[in-house]
Amino acid sequence: MEYIMDTLGNLVHQTAFFNLTVGNYVMIAVACGFLFLAIKKEYEPLLLVPIAFGMLLVNIYPPIMEEGGLLHYFFLLDEWGILPPLIFMGVGAMTDFGPLIANPKSFLLGAAAQFGIFAAYIGAMLLGFEDKAAAAISIIGGADGPTSIYLAGQLGQSALMGPIAVAAYSYMSLVPIIQPPIMKLLTTEKERKIKMEQLRPVTKLEKILFPIIVTIVVCLLLPSVAPLVGMLMLGNLFKESGVVRQLTETASNALMYIVVILLGTSVGATTSASAFLNVTTLKIVGLGLLAFCFGTAAGVLFGKLMCKVTGGKVNPLIGSAGVSAVPMAARVSQKVGAEADPTNFLLMHAMGPNVAGVIGTAVAAGTFMAIFGV
Repeated sequence: MEYIMDTLGNLVHQTAFFNLTVGNYVMIAVACGFLFLAIKKEYEPLLLVPIAFGMLLVNIYPPIMEEGGLLHYFFLLDEWGILPPLIFMGVGAMTDFGPLIANPKSFLLGAAAQFGIFAAYIGAMLLGFEDKAAAAISIIGGADGPTSIYLAGQLGQSALMGPIAVAAYSYMSLVPIIQPPIMKLLTTEKERKIKMEQLRPVTKLEKILFPIIVTIVVCLLLPSVAPLVGMLMLGNLFKESGVVRQLTETASNALMYIVVILLGTSVGATTSASAFLNVTTLKIVGLGLLAFCFGTAAGVLFGKLMCKVTGGKVNPLIGSAGVSAVPMAARVSQKVGAEADPTNFLLMHAMGPNVAGVIGTAVAAGTFMAIFGV
């Protein structure tokens, strides 16, 4: 009988209940909250579901993230800078750069929206973060999760990668909530009703040359950003060349989703209670929100400037799409414009700044790496 009682006692003490802290239970609740947003509200479910589940696993069974644990090896692929460029290749294979090619001025709107990144960098420095940590945190303002993870890894900020990635992906999923109030505050109803001329047709040759030229120009100026921009443009070249349909389908479907699973669960698994529940995390989340709001505002304000310069031909709302949450930010521009005038169609015009923002955020990351000699 004593043997049975000892065995049962040992089994009971092997359960997680005797090893979890209050912080672990808090993080389990946060993970369940993210799962609710992803499944019920459909806020970026492809990203939030694996991130939230990784968060759930690591706070129930911390060894899963230690050396020898399954998610530890997934995370090494983040640290080594392998998974983010593969995500970019998939994004490139799914993206149409036609609106940007048809309206090159969109590059300016995409660049303006990166202002939030450098504003957050200054803010992070003022809050006491060292320069590389501040740079890694500030890239959240681009609303680009893979770039945030990549830069944090390249700058040796693996300890901050979890909070940075969760903040970046959270703000990506909350674009429809965060952006509209800022857009409406900074524009008049008359400006929101502006209808833009239909974009010119873009030839196949232009679409083929674009990824090649961008790769050459950007990578010559900022060689350190070649893995991100190079993979983005390679994926797009697969799509636009029309001769490698199988590669396009693989990059934009099977490979993309496999990488999302690995990246999402490993990033979520960096959010153990001990690593996540602290003042530093609160600062990162706050700075990320500041960066994202500043980036949105800068894009809209530059859109207002272009509106005046062009004599009212540019709707300022498309400037908000300069953050690189593709294609959600462009859809928000369309939605807010349609609320002012249901016959207004801004989606394709907003896609120009939106895809320019992807390139712009990668360039901002490359600039930081060049500054720090990475």
